[in-house]
Amino acid sequence: MAGTSQKKPNLDSVTTINEDGSRYFLHPSDVRGQWTVWRRVFGFLLIGIYVALPWIQINGAPAVFFDVEYRRFHFFGLTLVPQDLWVMFFCITGLGFSLFFVTALLGRLWCGWTCPYTVFLDHIFRRIERWIEGDAQERKKLAAAPWTGGKIAKRLLKHALYALCATLIAHVFLSYFVSMERLYSFMDEGPLAHATAFGIVAFLTLVLWFCFGYFREQFCIIMCPYGRIQSALTDDDTVIIGYDEGRGEPRGPKGKSEGDCIDCKRCVTVCPTGIDIRNGLQMECIGCAACIDACDEIMTKVGRPTGLVRYDSMNGLSGQKRRFIRPRIIAYTALCLLGLGAFAFTASRKARPYNAAFKKVAMAGKPFQADAVGVRNFYELRFLNKRNQAATFRVTLADAPEGYVLSGSDQAVSVKAQGELTRQFVVIAPTDIYTGRTSVTLRVTADPGDVEIDQTITFLGPNPELLKADR
Repeated sequence: MAGTSQKKPNLDSVTTINEDGSRYFLHPSDVRGQWTVWRRVFGFLLIGIYVALPWIQINGAPAVFFDVEYRRFHFFGLTLVPQDLWVMFFCITGLGFSLFFVTALLGRLWCGWTCPYTVFLDHIFRRIERWIEGDAQERKKLAAAPWTGGKIAKRLLKHALYALCATLIAHVFLSYFVSMERLYSFMDEGPLAHATAFGIVAFLTLVLWFCFGYFREQFCIIMCPYGRIQSALTDDDTVIIGYDEGRGEPRGPKGKSEGDCIDCKRCVTVCPTGIDIRNGLQMECIGCAACIDACDEIMTKVGRPTGLVRYDSMNGLSGQKRRFIRPRIIAYTALCLLGLGAFAFTASRKARPYNAAFKKVAMAGKPFQADAVGVRNFYELRFLNKRNQAATFRVTLADAPEGYVLSGSDQAVSVKAQGELTRQFVVIAPTDIYTGRTSVTLRVTADPGDVEIDQTITFLGPNPELLKADR
């Protein structure tokens, strides 16, 4: 059970597990400082982006939208259908190596500053807890106190607000898959009309309430693999949060030791995972910088320089030269740019709001048809409209020898929203101007948007001399 005493962290086991295997509940103290302020501002900015993205419309669809019903993925104006999803391989690869690059350069910056779990836990749920139950010592006393009316009221209010926030987050999450407009219609029609969507929201709400209200830092320590991966991505030049042992030791009360560390344990009490940063870099450290602000606050009070705990590399903390450019940074940067560059290139070609696929059609086993009038090549065009509104397609010859004719191009092709349609077109080369195999460019123009899709194809035909001889 939780008590009012502070458990001493060690390197043999995690602080959150007692010797008998039971859970030791952490009650991290609040802290103020420049890093805390910037981290909170950045956290609220990320929450705002998360909530706003389903509302922002680009090309008739939300900015980020996994359209389950129509099997479309909309990503900031790009629209991918199942046939295009291979394009996302390059995006995922680029983002993966971006994370490797950030970790190799700045340690667990992702965990402490941008991870959605950390952002929601620290900037919403822990703020609610501190508002209702007070700071660390008050929460410890409340946890150890018998169940009274006041304690029950505080716990009920806290968990009611937890459940409300978890429900809101679950609804926003669902809107990424059904759109905000349809989500509102689901809510108007009631849970039984959309049992699957209601079940997903209920399940997510329970999972979020459990994680943020009870499991908390255990998720980062036990379940998240990133803390274990970081040891393979970092080196002695990676910027981490560390303790300047050369300056701080030997630690002790002010005036009774030569080191700057007065052993106040303030860095321990503010840590959300319960470690002592003075024991060195540990897997549980999420890089939240709370210990930096806590130590700087104490150093200022005792009249000593700040920075005893700071962002620095292991080499920097030991007084050695720091290196920012090194082989692994170059490798991760190159792989990141390669993945994102390949994604940008393929997305620009494949992930359009409209697609038109050209397929050569063989007639009666022949690649072309020739007679006294001319040579004909038959093509099948598949029009795909990825937008949420109807589109009109027109096909023309953009580049072909003079006199070549595209039959069927006089009629516009209308395709419904999120639909596809197949039509046949014929390219005709009159006999008197036919000179043999050549290249022809077909252009598809889509409206709205006036999008042009060009594809160069090979126009096939017989030997011109033989054709003239047959005439």
